[in-house]
Amino acid sequence: MGRLNRGEPDVTERRNRLDLEPDTVERDLVKLVLTVVELLRQLMERQALRRFDAGDLDEEQEERIGLTLMLLDDRMTELRERYGLRPEDLNLDLGPLGPLLPRD
Repeated sequence: MGRLNRGEPDVTERRNRLDLEPDTVERDLVKLVLTVVELLRQLMERQALRRFDAGDLDEEQEERIGLTLMLLDDRMTELRERYGLRPEDLNLDLGPLGPLLPRD
């Protein structure tokens, strides 16, 4: 897009520009990584539930999967709190497709 004058970008250019402030880069990167991890955690949880319901797992496997998912959830909570993020902050808006993660 063009500029209204030589000194200032127009509104469209400002909206499309990346915010690369040193103070926010780390938090934004953590937010992106945690969003991907949360998506994978939810997919793993759903797959585990399907396997539980189908009877595909023995008792030891069920225990190990349950413990792993609980530990992952605890660690995600710790990281969100460290960076001042709420669970809903990790849910990307995909426009017409809706949110990335299902809403509870």
